[in-house]
Amino acid sequence: MSRAIPQLNQRSSEVLRQIIDAYLETGEAVGSRTLSRNLGMEISPATIRNVMADLQDSGLLFSPHASAGRIPTDAGLRLFVDGLLEVGHLTETERQTIEVQCAAEGRSVQQTLSEATRVLSGLSNCAGLVVAPKSDSALRHIEFVSLAPGRALVVLVTEDGSVENRVIEVPNGMPASTMVEASNFLSTRMVGKTIEEAQGQITAELELHRRDLDVVTRKLVEAGMATATGDGAEAALIVSGAERLLDDVQAVEDLEHVRSLYDALETKESLIKLLDMARGGEGVQIFIGAENDLFSLAGCSVVVAPYHNSEQQIVGAVGVIGPTRINYARIIPVVDYTAQIVGRLVG
Repeated sequence: MSRAIPQLNQRSSEVLRQIIDAYLETGEAVGSRTLSRNLGMEISPATIRNVMADLQDSGLLFSPHASAGRIPTDAGLRLFVDGLLEVGHLTETERQTIEVQCAAEGRSVQQTLSEATRVLSGLSNCAGLVVAPKSDSALRHIEFVSLAPGRALVVLVTEDGSVENRVIEVPNGMPASTMVEASNFLSTRMVGKTIEEAQGQITAELELHRRDLDVVTRKLVEAGMATATGDGAEAALIVSGAERLLDDVQAVEDLEHVRSLYDALETKESLIKLLDMARGGEGVQIFIGAENDLFSLAGCSVVVAPYHNSEQQIVGAVGVIGPTRINYARIIPVVDYTAQIVGRLVG
């Protein structure tokens, strides 16, 4: 992505920093009078207005209304995050909170990761995200559950306690007995094996038992296998606290942004791109507004970090997503430390 930003002198940097600090706190446009009070007598109001105009011409600020107030653009926030932000430090209490909540005894990997999303959401007041690693554990249970007409749920439970729920389309009016038959067919051939181990056998046996299974049952089995071995089996996206995004809604257009975000989070593409974001570099990665294709329509920022297994391979990612005016100084260390803890627990 392009991050070309203009060089600012000390005065312009301080004015930009003050505007962004105030905007991140209030979500409102900042005017020269407010800045004059914050900066004291060091800079005159007239000079401040000139600096604000120059920053707007540079593409770092814009005026959302006819008033003199300004808010930062995505480029302005990028410059702030890269060069002007003073990142905070976690307190010992916050570190212990993350460790204790994520590391409770007796939890499966899936439960640990789910708890990590809740910790991230709670400490950031945004939505917490975890891209869970691919499970190589053997299957313990597979079942089809009827939902609304034309839809069914495939439930996959592995020996390590991970649970995957995936929705598939089925013919309207499918009897419960068909789902039971399909579940039994897959269970006798998949339980105790990894999905990869069972895939070849089931494909061969579908041909062998083609006459024994009715058309509908066979299609259901094939749909279940496709679901189990498709892209979604590579990893899972766990989200907690998405409803917190509604707390920050200030206008109708903000609500539309949140709806766009919900839609993006429900797509498989989001899972793959989130992991790619984390793999893009070491440590915490920050994507602001239009800088990432995935969430650009939602007008959000993503703070994401990879976590590693015991062999130092990147196996997943943790992160936070929220409005572009999230508290970067607080969230960056929260995401960073949570990624370290999660890697230690699941590695």
